[in-house]
Amino acid sequence: MTVEIDLHVNGEAHRLEIDPHHSLGDVLSQELGLHGVRLSCEEGECGSCTVLVDGAPINSCLMLAAQAHGTKILTIEGLGAPDRLHPLQQAFIDEHGFQCSFCTPGFIMAAKALLDSRPDPVPEEIAASLAGNICRCGSYPNIVRSVRRAAAVLAGENSDG
Repeated sequence: MTVEIDLHVNGEAHRLEIDPHHSLGDVLSQELGLHGVRLSCEEGECGSCTVLVDGAPINSCLMLAAQAHGTKILTIEGLGAPDRLHPLQQAFIDEHGFQCSFCTPGFIMAAKALLDSRPDPVPEEIAASLAGNICRCGSYPNIVRSVRRAAAVLAGENSDG
């Protein structure tokens, strides 16, 4: 038995027929080819599969795709473009906020949710907000600096109108 769902992913509408037990992460990665959704632990422990669902950071490995029916989903692929990176993406490059980069999409999406709700977080707030994401390389100080830099850039963009 399959179910039909409607997902709005990165600004595009998708009607999919899926098995009801498939996770949102599986559907985004395997059905839609969004490989920035990194499935790793599949237990909600590492945060590498973080996406925004209606603006909230969600471990996509824990959410059934059917639960996302009718929602707006943003993945790292929808955040910026190769020729026009989002300030968070550029800040992670500028501040060396990654080493192997496996965890980076999840960190960036969680950071986007933080900056959307708290535009000027202090380092302790950033660390607490990103506590659900694991960097196995230990780039945490650079990740926090990346988020601070992106906050500053976004504040500059926002103040210009």
